Amino acid sequence: MTARGSLLPKLFRTTAFRLSLAYLAVFAVSVFLVLGYVAWNTTRLFNDQILDTIEAELTGLSEQYRLAGIRRLVAIVDRRSRQPGASLYLVTTFQGERIAGNVGSLPPGTLDTEGQREVDYARADEETRDHRAIVRVFLLSGGFRLLVGRDIEDRVRIRSIMNRALGASLLLVGILGCAGGWFVSRRVLNRIDGMTATTATIMAGDLTGRLQVAGTDDELDRLALNVNAMLDRIGELMTGITEVSNNIAHDLKTPLSRLRNRADEALRGSGRPEDLRQALERVIEESDNLIRIFNALLMIARLEAGHASESMTEFDAAEVTLGLAELYEPAAEDAGMALDLKVEPDLPVRGSRELLGQAVANLLDNAIKYGAETEGASAGPVIVCAERDDNTIRITVADRGPGIPEEDRERVLGRFVRLEAARSRPGFGLGLSLAAAVARLHGGALTLGDHGPGLKAVLSLPVRTPVPA
Repeated sequence: MTARGSLLPKLFRTTAFRLSLAYLAVFAVSVFLVLGYVAWNTTRLFNDQILDTIEAELTGLSEQYRLAGIRRLVAIVDRRSRQPGASLYLVTTFQGERIAGNVGSLPPGTLDTEGQREVDYARADEETRDHRAIVRVFLLSGGFRLLVGRDIEDRVRIRSIMNRALGASLLLVGILGCAGGWFVSRRVLNRIDGMTATTATIMAGDLTGRLQVAGTDDELDRLALNVNAMLDRIGELMTGITEVSNNIAHDLKTPLSRLRNRADEALRGSGRPEDLRQALERVIEESDNLIRIFNALLMIARLEAGHASESMTEFDAAEVTLGLAELYEPAAEDAGMALDLKVEPDLPVRGSRELLGQAVANLLDNAIKYGAETEGASAGPVIVCAERDDNTIRITVADRGPGIPEEDRERVLGRFVRLEAARSRPGFGLGLSLAAAVARLHGGALTLGDHGPGLKAVLSLPVRTPVPA
């Protein structure tokens, strides 16, 4: 089968072509109804004009008969019958014998009763009744009969013209509709085929492919933009999964190796109960650390997948911040630091109280850990601030520690990212990543800045909009 032969069935199966055919059918029916209505009104108007003319002439002729008798009527009918035109006249005796007029023959019984009718007739100089007219019969006093009519050949001609116009219009609408449907369907099919080819390459593993955007801002462009945004997000997630896998392989290798070595040392040792107990305690400690790492990873994964959004409630972020500050105040005092609180009341938030508390706790833990004594100097206070700025609630935790270089502030929000200066301190590099995931779940963000010296972590959350009563 040729390429053109294979294209036509695809065109006929497209939604655009079917919609074009549906619109064509609707338009054709509309044209038929409009032209039919015009034709019907034209015929009705033509008939009304004929009847008005017949009525006027019949009234005038019957008045002439009443005033001057049959001779005057015959003379007028004879004179009018000789004039060219579509008017018909006939005067007969009570027996139906023709006296004057231009009508030759009529169907039997036409002159027997008064009234209006549409009949076939022949003119006075013709034999066959191949004409058609609207006539009215009037019985005169004395038994004479008067027939006045009008040939409707013009009406038949007009009706024929309207029928031809209707047929030509429907044919033209059909041709233009099919051509338009073919053009639109082919244009849409080309774009769909391009999208299909791109998606095929993406399914084959090339995640860099993107759907083409024509720039027309139509529904296909909007679909392409949304799909491209989805592909960008999928690419970010795939990159994140790769990085997480690499980080897990790298950062968990050391504790797993240490866990194995300690278990091996216990087996190869003296076998004293005290030594075995200490070895088991160290193994349990390493196992707990690994469990905490995996719990944090699972929590981050659930947050990024949006699975924790079902437990959203309304609460006061000020209460959460004050409660955590009170909880961490002894730890700060043990590290030689003070907590400087500045918390505004009534900070309504919709979200998860537990997750937000976990995020703020991670920020406080980092601030106390890295804000301790530096180069023999007394550590500065840890500043905890919760305030409202228009429609945003900002929870700020700032310390006077070494801080984070500006070029590394985005990178440290990833999983297992630890700077060289922090590798000597305990931790797994998941605290800031978890806090950032909690912020995104609540529709906010975690930003890191310079406290001069030290680090300033700002957790921004949207204010809960009150529901109208």
